[in-house]
Amino acid sequence: MTVSTGLAGTGLLDPSATEGKNGPGTARIVGVGTANTEHSYTQSELLDIFKITDPKVRSVFLNSAIERRFLTVPPLDDDGNVITELQGELLAKHKRIALDMGARAIRTCLENTGIEPADIDYLCCTTTTGFLTPGLSAHLIREMGILPRTSRIDVVGMGCNAGLNALNATHGWAVANPGKVAVMLCVEACSAAYVIDGTLRTAVVNSLFGDGAAAIALIADAPDTAYAPAGVPAGAGSPRILGFASHIITDAIDAMRYDWDEAQGKFSFYLDPQVPYVVGANAEQVVDRLLSGAGLRRSDISQWLIHSGGKKVIDAVRVNLGLTRHDVRHTTSVLRDYGNLSSGSFLFSYERLLHEGVTQPGDYGVLMTMGPGSTIETALVQW
Repeated sequence: MTVSTGLAGTGLLDPSATEGKNGPGTARIVGVGTANTEHSYTQSELLDIFKITDPKVRSVFLNSAIERRFLTVPPLDDDGNVITELQGELLAKHKRIALDMGARAIRTCLENTGIEPADIDYLCCTTTTGFLTPGLSAHLIREMGILPRTSRIDVVGMGCNAGLNALNATHGWAVANPGKVAVMLCVEACSAAYVIDGTLRTAVVNSLFGDGAAAIALIADAPDTAYAPAGVPAGAGSPRILGFASHIITDAIDAMRYDWDEAQGKFSFYLDPQVPYVVGANAEQVVDRLLSGAGLRRSDISQWLIHSGGKKVIDAVRVNLGLTRHDVRHTTSVLRDYGNLSSGSFLFSYERLLHEGVTQPGDYGVLMTMGPGSTIETALVQW
């Protein structure tokens, strides 16, 4: 494959074309922030709250490689039993906690950058755990002091891969509007998207997901300016996004889905047990396409930030890509401490990588998310 020197074809930029500078065609990541709901629970505590005694279901929870998750559990009745929440109540819950988490994630993202909410020029919000019209972006603009002129878009229903789909769109806007601030927010109120029916299918889903939000801010520097808001780093701490690559496994389009459960009167998430193996088997081709478009190999990648989709998913991707356990350390630690946070999981890993402080100028990183479609999304970055 011929190496591209622009954003055509593979959507990748030749790394040598902008070596040592933030040239036209790329945007920098200048901030990241995360937030969760108020309370976290161990898997054992959740089993007790929901009074789950089935040994098979308990085994699913206790062997998930998850220690704690942030959740907003339903209220209890006078006998200590969980009160069933109707779909309308779940949608109201989604709106309440998604707006709270989303606003806190954006504020944290902007901390220490010199950027204020009023400086945001573009806001992209993604969620799968609830439906709201007008969308989260409109409510956040009103509540956070973001200017009404701000361009916005809401991405709803794409699932765990949606963070990179939305980042692709946000990056495109930033590159087309150099010097302006673009923010992408993933907010998933997984507590508002569940059913309880006693089946193992439902147990797998209910053992996995947690509430979380993550925001990321991008700026593309104008070629003839040194624009950057006060405090925004311009060096190795601000990786450039070089491009994206996608792959939809069309034969597994129904393997992950969120659709209406007539018996429960709610939307219900379905996860096929073969998903880890299907995703793992297809991981190589999309990653290799991402890297070959920039003239790179897997051995050139210093940092891997992969969606914390579940223990089996992480293991399948790691084995098929030939990665070490150290390569996926942030992916597995996010799963351990938060569960599967859906679309924002990879940004929780990115935040941990930044706190670790190990990246060096010139390092390459791969971001990777997986979700319904079945879909694998990837992005290439360079510090």
